[in-house]
Amino acid sequence: MALVPYDETHLWGMQKLHKPSSVYSFANHTIQIKQNWKQLGVAAVVWDAAVVLCTYLEMGDVDLQGRSVIELGAGTGLLGIVAALLGAQVTITDREAALAFLESNVHANLPTDLQPRAVVKELTWGQNLSSFSVGGYDFILGADIVYLEETFADLLQTLDHLSADHTVILLSCRLRYERDQNFLTMMRGIFSVQEVHYDPGNDIRIFKAQRNNRKGEL
Repeated sequence: MALVPYDETHLWGMQKLHKPSSVYSFANHTIQIKQNWKQLGVAAVVWDAAVVLCTYLEMGDVDLQGRSVIELGAGTGLLGIVAALLGAQVTITDREAALAFLESNVHANLPTDLQPRAVVKELTWGQNLSSFSVGGYDFILGADIVYLEETFADLLQTLDHLSADHTVILLSCRLRYERDQNFLTMMRGIFSVQEVHYDPGNDIRIFKAQRNNRKGEL
């Protein structure tokens, strides 16, 4: 996720993003997420796409118990935290500048006995991918990470590196611009992509992707 500080005077209707914390209830746990828009911009607030994907995972159609999961562009860490609470072994990633903030949220919200389920690790898309297992994950999760066109090639390279035939990619996003649709077109060169959920209240869509040579089930 890009680390872009924004001037709050230029934004309208986004007061919740400027709160110092937000509270959520998932997987029978109360999760309090620290936010810090002024320090880290978009990387330090909870976006609707993350909440929608957390809700989708909690609905139970996706079995994360004992699965290997990696989250890209984790920001505050809410999605990775929920995945760990649902039984996954999660690698929660973002750029280096966001890691201390991310790690503080993860440690504050996972019970001591569940802490080993989550590892926070630096990942800048398209860089140093050799430190991550090729196709080593059952699920790749991303919430609102499709928005900067200049990152699309690196994001696609990263998804390609991390996924095997069995890997399920779940991307939750609001399609704001034509370029966002262009990324889905790029993905279809490697993956079979389908919309599996739409939240009309938030205008958030969840897309499932798997390698074109295998169309598996969740």
